[in-house]
Amino acid sequence: MDIAQVRAQLPDTALMAVDGLPFPKIATGKVREIFDLGDHLLIIATDRLSAFDVVMPNGVPGKGVLLTQISLWWFTRAASIMPTHLPPDHAAAVLAALGPQHAHLAPRSMLVRKLRPLPVEAIVRGYLAGSGWKEYKKTGAILDHVLPAGLLESSPLPSPVFTPSTKAVEGHDENITGARCAEILGAAIFEKVKTASLALYALGAHVAAQAGLILADTKFEFGTDASGDLFLIDEVLTPDSSRYWPQKGYVPGKSQPSFDKQFVRDWLEAQPWGKTKKAPGPALPSEVVAHTRELYLDALAQLLAVPL
Repeated sequence: MDIAQVRAQLPDTALMAVDGLPFPKIATGKVREIFDLGDHLLIIATDRLSAFDVVMPNGVPGKGVLLTQISLWWFTRAASIMPTHLPPDHAAAVLAALGPQHAHLAPRSMLVRKLRPLPVEAIVRGYLAGSGWKEYKKTGAILDHVLPAGLLESSPLPSPVFTPSTKAVEGHDENITGARCAEILGAAIFEKVKTASLALYALGAHVAAQAGLILADTKFEFGTDASGDLFLIDEVLTPDSSRYWPQKGYVPGKSQPSFDKQFVRDWLEAQPWGKTKKAPGPALPSEVVAHTRELYLDALAQLLAVPL
């Protein structure tokens, strides 16, 4: 699917919930809704937008389509590193599952294997930004990774670091050390997750560079099957799970313009709500919604320009 095809399938209004499917809905996340199809799950990305772990009252039309298409684009490449949760011939499988009546949901849908998600998020940072920058200013480190003195905001790290977090059902995730992550997962799975995460980040950073982008940091999620084999799941290298910066104009020592939700976060921080960050969040103005959608479109357009 090229960017013109993607743009043509974007709705004018945000899809905030998915109803009317003939499958049991087993989970509703901040953005995605999950349906049980027996041997597989159907994951449909709505246009809801969350920030600071709060779902905003209005969404971004087509955001779920863009997130899904970016994930599918990256899953194709990630399969060279490790197995993913997608079945063979995914596009045809999704259409067959949805049927003609619900085919309009296909661009925002993923059909995936049933796996047991690991209870951690695998975060890799290649640059000093966000919470990593805040912690470095206080401690000179990010968790158990001691860093050189004198680094600036947005500086590249000497090498990418693995900084996992717990996955909170409610409230905020908690950043944890590698040792704590190994306690949670077991040493063998921890090493596999860490190795895979760093390799996937390296792939993402390399491909992003060809698209004129810097992959500052990202998170991955993994699951295991009944045999204990590890698979890449959820979403991968999207603007919702990653921090992308344009290469053009990049200068360490300040925050960077990004293709992720930072634009929305910055707007929210400037509102009175930003002091509490408690639900419900404020309605996003039309100009914030429109600009956010264009950021997602720009990111996908630049990625699709990179040949397979």
